[in-house]
Amino acid sequence: MIGLMPSSSTMLLPTAATFLLLLAAPGVQAWGAMGHETVAYVATDFVAAGTRTYFQSLLGDASADYLASVASWADSYRYTKAGKFSAGFHYIDAHDDPPASCGVDFSRDCGAGGCIVSAISNYTSRLLDTDLSSSDRQIAAKMVIHFLGDIGQPLHNENLDVGGNDIHVEYSGDETNLHHIWDSEIPESVSGGSSLSSARSWATSLTTAINSGTYKSQAGGWVSGLSIADAQNTTIDWATESNAYVCSVVLVGGIDAVENKDLSGDYTTTAQPVVSLQIAKQGYRLAKWLDAIATAV
Repeated sequence: MIGLMPSSSTMLLPTAATFLLLLAAPGVQAWGAMGHETVAYVATDFVAAGTRTYFQSLLGDASADYLASVASWADSYRYTKAGKFSAGFHYIDAHDDPPASCGVDFSRDCGAGGCIVSAISNYTSRLLDTDLSSSDRQIAAKMVIHFLGDIGQPLHNENLDVGGNDIHVEYSGDETNLHHIWDSEIPESVSGGSSLSSARSWATSLTTAINSGTYKSQAGGWVSGLSIADAQNTTIDWATESNAYVCSVVLVGGIDAVENKDLSGDYTTTAQPVVSLQIAKQGYRLAKWLDAIATAV
């Protein structure tokens, strides 16, 4: 796949100037920072002890926040000069026809510059390559942590109107777009806020639901067939699963049902269980993905 990664000579760690750009990057983030942090905290709750030790060492962070603290890094990095090559890795453009028909086809929908499915495969391979420098593998880890969250957001698996970015809606009286409310407003309506502590609290609830509640009977199926050796087929299945919600929930009534409407009421109430499920699911999958990597290196 062309364009998945610059050569090692050009793939540099961000400079001090780059970090200043990270702080000033636009606030367009898949799932929003809080959503990504919640995915990461759920994963933190389920990784094996050896996995925790391995990634705390690789990421240089021995705290309990070692995954959450880097979960949104890729969203900021894409807006820097060094990271602009990665912008297309956050999604796959399903050229389907919602709400009549949804579906993802890798050969049709993953562009020549790469997509989220090929990026997860690429960066997983880089994480497994112990001949790479620790800094390159650290970047690969940050990408994997982020993209396994992104792939659970239905509109990151959709081409229509730039994944909903061009569908103008309102939320509690504020003008925004459909993609944004799935990234941020709806998740935050579940968690009760956008802070790191909100993410940790929500993750605790989701972890309980996986261990002994609503999701207990489903969790095994979420990781059935998971294979880092066949990352493309594993993740195309996840993309297809997420994309199905574009037809069944996100745009079930078509564009006219949401465009220029305030979606903070019944629409959000319907969407909340899907958002919670997808966050829980991707957190659990991330844990098992990282376990497989730590076992293999």
